[in-house]
Amino acid sequence: MDYIIEIKELSKQYFNKKALNNISINIEKGKIIGILGPNGSGKTTLIKIITGILRQSKGEIKIDGKTPGVYTKSIVSYLPDRNFLYPWMNIKDAIAFYKDFYKDFDEKKAYELLDFMKLNSKSKISSLSKGMTEKLNLALVLSRKAKVYVLDEPIAGVDPVARDQILNAIIENYNKDSTMIITTHLVRDMESIFEDIIFLKEGEVFLARNAEELREERKMQIDDLYKEIFG
Repeated sequence: MDYIIEIKELSKQYFNKKALNNISINIEKGKIIGILGPNGSGKTTLIKIITGILRQSKGEIKIDGKTPGVYTKSIVSYLPDRNFLYPWMNIKDAIAFYKDFYKDFDEKKAYELLDFMKLNSKSKISSLSKGMTEKLNLALVLSRKAKVYVLDEPIAGVDPVARDQILNAIIENYNKDSTMIITTHLVRDMESIFEDIIFLKEGEVFLARNAEELREERKMQIDDLYKEIFG
């Protein structure tokens, strides 16, 4: 198999607390992966290591064959779980900011996504609702020609209409040559787009399988399996 991310015996410790404990997983190219688990399971720590924001305490991680650094940051497009744009900007400023910052940013695609999301490029960031801000951030992240997209809780706290638009944008703009990693606790809303599932529990990989195989084997939806594991 062709792996874009290879993780071997990875641990992350904060003082006396282990956020990740000796995890080993491989993530294939060209798939949409769901990383699932409640708060404190290690999801955010793992993706921050993948995106190069944090360093592991021990173990090894390779992204496209390289250890996290300048190259891997250039091929990973990251949507954090909070707004990362300056409130004084308008949407047009945000697009210009991304264009200056990332060589792989596709400005034309960004404006197409704005139209799809029904966002006005003249709107001020400070005037946007939570759902509109999430849609804008997603549009910016998806407009990069990255090898790996990492989306941390992309539909958390948004209304059902915005949620549907965000999911549709992910589906319509997903590139089969890239890999998408999504963390969420809103499993029911997102499970249909996941090809592989990784359940994290107390900093360890509890289960990592193909989503359809899991449904067939357990005779239940991924959301029900999530409740069974973490309930």
